[in-house]
Amino acid sequence: MPQPDPDAWRTQVRQWLAGVLEPARTPESAGEDADLAVFHNLPEDEERLLLERCRAYQRARFDAGFQALTLPVDRGGAGLTAAHVAAFAEEESAFEVPPSTELISVTVRLVAMAVSLFGTAEQLHDHARAFLRTDLLACQLFSEPGAGSDLAALRTRARQADGGEWVIDGQKVWTSGAQFADYGLLLARTDPDVVKQAGITAFLVPMDAPGVEVRPIRQMSGGASFNEVFLSGVRVPDRLRIGRPGQGWEVATTTLAFERTASGSGNRRKGGTFADVLALARSLDRTSDPLVRQRLADLYVRAALRAATVDRVARTSASGGRPGPEASLTKLMASDLLTRTGQVAAELMGARISADTGEPGTFAWTQHLLGAPGYRLAGGTDQIQRNLIGERVLKLPPEPRADRAPFSQLPGN
Repeated sequence: MPQPDPDAWRTQVRQWLAGVLEPARTPESAGEDADLAVFHNLPEDEERLLLERCRAYQRARFDAGFQALTLPVDRGGAGLTAAHVAAFAEEESAFEVPPSTELISVTVRLVAMAVSLFGTAEQLHDHARAFLRTDLLACQLFSEPGAGSDLAALRTRARQADGGEWVIDGQKVWTSGAQFADYGLLLARTDPDVVKQAGITAFLVPMDAPGVEVRPIRQMSGGASFNEVFLSGVRVPDRLRIGRPGQGWEVATTTLAFERTASGSGNRRKGGTFADVLALARSLDRTSDPLVRQRLADLYVRAALRAATVDRVARTSASGGRPGPEASLTKLMASDLLTRTGQVAAELMGARISADTGEPGTFAWTQHLLGAPGYRLAGGTDQIQRNLIGERVLKLPPEPRADRAPFSQLPGN
């Protein structure tokens, strides 16, 4: 099927967006209503209302044919190019898109893509489409308390019972939106007698299955959008296995590459932006200070470089292909920019950032400052990103590894 010209296609996108969304507000017009939080910090009832707003937009986008743009048509996508993705993102940025929650992003950009790429025909029919349209919501059951950044060291176990179904025991942590999810994409160790990456299998676990317990984790910002998930004798049918037994590491690395691409992309607001900092500086009458101007210029250049890098990575990616290690670069730039944005805002406000004085747009920056450190961990720590860039992009010698033996023979196992 011939690809539509991206520039001509923009007109169609712009017309559709104008029919479903309002034009974007400037930071000045947004005023004190501007959302500066990196991670959502809402009561449960407000979080549910936000989820429904996001789902309404995602369903409209899916029904209009603008979801999963680079995913092949036979996998449920639009079969377009990375240039179309960049064009859609640019057009979308001119409108008030409902602020996507972590659960929506995980469902559409991570779990749906993993199931679409690795799933069976039955899974594509029953789950992938429902995830892409957000008829079903899915969380990501990867991280564990004992594994840290070394995801391949996970200890959640899955054994196959006589009837063919799998019995899962273990614990996951830092799971965004688990309390609202219908399914979880879970990694479990199914073969401890091979090297740790080879013995992992992926599953879709119903979050209402007997033996699944979700416990919220209270964050320092006051919210509880992350959770611990305990799995005790959870029984999952083999038809919910994603990929072959032992293929879980490939599923995981592909999913994490999508996560880094999503984390580093420029079309979703996460925390405050350069425009918000500039509006803050103007409201405080600080833009004539030469040191402030220097800090603003540095922040502007870094934001522009990140946007250019995101665009370059998107345009050079193969259409429909899986994200490569370049996604680590955009993720690293995104977390660095969030940190620097918060630092400049804090320097501008001084003590105003630690107490609510009633001035619009000041104390709200605490949501950014308290959330930005977590973004250096989400989707793989900054240190892991630097390792990936060094080894897979710059082709530097890999770090020494002492864990080449079968998992069962490693210390602590």
